[in-house]
Amino acid sequence: MSLHTPKDQLLRPIRDLRISVTDRCNFRCSYCMPKEIFGDDYVFLPKSELLTFEEIRRLTRLFVSLGVEKIRLTGGEPLMRRGLPELVSAIGTVYGVQDIGLTTNGVLLGQQARPLFDAGLRRLNVSLDALDTELFRQLNGRGIAPEFILQQIDHAVAVGFEVKVNMVVQKGLNDSEILPMAAYFKARGITLRFIEFMDVGHGNGWSFEKVTPKAEILERLQSVYELLPVDRNYFGEVAKRYRYKDSSAEVGFITSVSESFCSSCTRARLSSDGKFYTCLFAAQGFDLRGLIRSGADDNAVLAAITEVWEKRADRYSDERTEETARSKERISMSYIGG
Repeated sequence: MSLHTPKDQLLRPIRDLRISVTDRCNFRCSYCMPKEIFGDDYVFLPKSELLTFEEIRRLTRLFVSLGVEKIRLTGGEPLMRRGLPELVSAIGTVYGVQDIGLTTNGVLLGQQARPLFDAGLRRLNVSLDALDTELFRQLNGRGIAPEFILQQIDHAVAVGFEVKVNMVVQKGLNDSEILPMAAYFKARGITLRFIEFMDVGHGNGWSFEKVTPKAEILERLQSVYELLPVDRNYFGEVAKRYRYKDSSAEVGFITSVSESFCSSCTRARLSSDGKFYTCLFAAQGFDLRGLIRSGADDNAVLAAITEVWEKRADRYSDERTEETARSKERISMSYIGG
């Protein structure tokens, strides 16, 4: 670790780095990559514009020297990036990396869970928004049945992964699935996390009326289960966690809308083409790929990262209104990773 750990304008350190390895995805979820926008003729980034694995490892090493401890690989759908186990193995050799996780829709886990585990990956977050077959087929835009994803989750658990399941809850669309999802994953001892529907990117039709807030979800769960609050593990932990009284299983809540957590946000984001973003809701990123491909040495790259972070004053979720949600420019979640 470097002697200088940068703090931003709100005195937040940099602890987590989310790396998008591809902007492609095999789902077309309406809140992320609606097929009306990301149609069959949509032009994704050419391979030459993606960060190479060597560039990702170098940037990981530099971010870690500034205080980053946790790495999460995202997309798009990260399992669509060829050779991903090779990248996991390379990141695992970076001194100071304490944790590597990956977020996936699970479709390709049957093929890739074992190679990823053998490369050193141990934690997976699998996105699943419904157990109802027709509803889930509709939500993912590709007609994939939930039973298939559940099989991939079982396979990943059998391989040895710690698996958490992420459910984005939209009022009037899939909030009827809250209790069925809770029952299913409680029975299997798998942590389920409810994510409030967020206004990431444009084109997902977000409004406050479509948000099912944590308080409402918790009330529904408590009508059936006794839940005990769990202390957070570390500064900057996003999920508000609860444990079932009669089980070791947990539920968590990502409350970006109803109970924002900007004040403790320690996350930096690296897009698949090497832009450095300091907020999920950002409009502009700093081009680290251009810098390193121009021949910049480590000190120059470190100086650039530090300067961007020390100027950071993002607190969008604290300031969100209907107007900002409608009018603020921001990049799509498929590009920056959720």
